[in-house]
Amino acid sequence: MLQTQNITLGYGKHTVLSDISLSVARGEMLGIVGPNGSGKSTLIKGICYLLTPKNGRVFIDGRDIAHISRGELASLVAVVPQTATLPEAFTGFEIVLMGRTPHLGLLRYESRSDFDIAWQAMEITKTQPFAERRVGELSGGERQRLTIARALTQQPKLILLDEPTAHLDINYQVETLDLVKDLCLEHDLAAVAALHDLNLAAQYCDRLIMLNGGGIHAEGSPTQVITAQHIKAVYGAEVCVYPHPFNGLPATLIIPGDGRSPSFKKGDYQPFLLSSNS
Repeated sequence: MLQTQNITLGYGKHTVLSDISLSVARGEMLGIVGPNGSGKSTLIKGICYLLTPKNGRVFIDGRDIAHISRGELASLVAVVPQTATLPEAFTGFEIVLMGRTPHLGLLRYESRSDFDIAWQAMEITKTQPFAERRVGELSGGERQRLTIARALTQQPKLILLDEPTAHLDINYQVETLDLVKDLCLEHDLAAVAALHDLNLAAQYCDRLIMLNGGGIHAEGSPTQVITAQHIKAVYGAEVCVYPHPFNGLPATLIIPGDGRSPSFKKGDYQPFLLSSNS
């Protein structure tokens, strides 16, 4: 559904990422991980041509994005930013209805069909209770769900998320990624999400790409990418990676450094596996 071929991205003369090739199928969620400054957000921008690649090509359903108009591209690709700026005086429904804009012609108003699509998106995202509430009354997690509902109202084939769980409490993090995963599985969307939390990335993404040094350091399943060796090489952090007790996916545990914990001395820890009875 999405394919990039050797794209190079940067700002002015500064190159951030070089020769990035990836692909995402319908129904699949691809996670982009890496340390701060590794180019996660830059890659999201390059995929949707908010940032034009210096080299390489991006394809959606076999079509080169460079030859697709901005209006049509907005109906194919939806972007959920890290922190969406939403007008606080607008109601939840008004925000979600904005997602129909790419489908409206010049001077055309929303039809009954557009209203129905927006309402259905709110039903899917469980945001209907916010329909008549002002954005200024909503929490960060509720606003994020509205942003996803707006993106879904575009009826895209691909949804891009730039650290959608940043600044959210753990319950909202889980709710947000549960929603994105369900959209992939039940509505045949392709999703690419830049994620900061390695544990969340491992639990929700079908495949991962780990960025470092201007390129792809590792790619594959969460088990192949989330390893103590890769994390040490890319993040410079000492960690233990164990199978999650409920599903076997990799769970990352930090190892405190010397002097950071009075009860811990480096080398004294004993590796262990959690059991379902723990």
